[in-house]
Amino acid sequence: MHWRRTQTGEFRRVVAKCLAHARRQFIELEAAFPKECGRVLDALAEVYRHEAQTKLMTGEERLIFHQHKSRTVMDDLHQWITEQFSQRLVEPNSGLGKALTYMVKHWAGLTKFLTVAGAPLDNNVCERALKLAVLHRKNALFYKTEQGAGVGDMLMSVIETCRLNEVNVWEYLLAVVCNERAVGRDPTRWLPWNYAPPEVQMRAA
Repeated sequence: MHWRRTQTGEFRRVVAKCLAHARRQFIELEAAFPKECGRVLDALAEVYRHEAQTKLMTGEERLIFHQHKSRTVMDDLHQWITEQFSQRLVEPNSGLGKALTYMVKHWAGLTKFLTVAGAPLDNNVCERALKLAVLHRKNALFYKTEQGAGVGDMLMSVIETCRLNEVNVWEYLLAVVCNERAVGRDPTRWLPWNYAPPEVQMRAA
């Protein structure tokens, strides 16, 4: 799932499919179909190598870069998959056939990064966030009360938000507690993505 801001300021939902999920199927089948799976995995690896070069690009720059570098790779892969079925080189009901069918069926979603600025290749960021929640639940050994669970979930959300915004978690939580009144007067200023460490505030002053 990808959200894109329109010219009116509203957000439009763009449904994209996860390339990593599609890739995982071929990794599991590689021992049985080394040549065919290798063809798919090599193509996807090239796309991910291109993606690694876009970290400092804007959404539009990244889109143009992938259109220039990755479109041919994906088009060639689609043609190759089509030939596997048209020339009856793969059994549709086999594990390989099902994996290839999945890619063809969801091709528009899997290649959304070639048509929509900012569309990700996969949803690995979301999956990593969910894993943190599972790990947190395991480490906490469950909660005694519903209120305790709510507090724990809220803190976990704040901690992860700080991490994504490269904010020191301990320093941030301490600052929020020590400036309770200021936070109450203007909560927006104290959100992790708006928070500035004391040394930054001093330099700005």
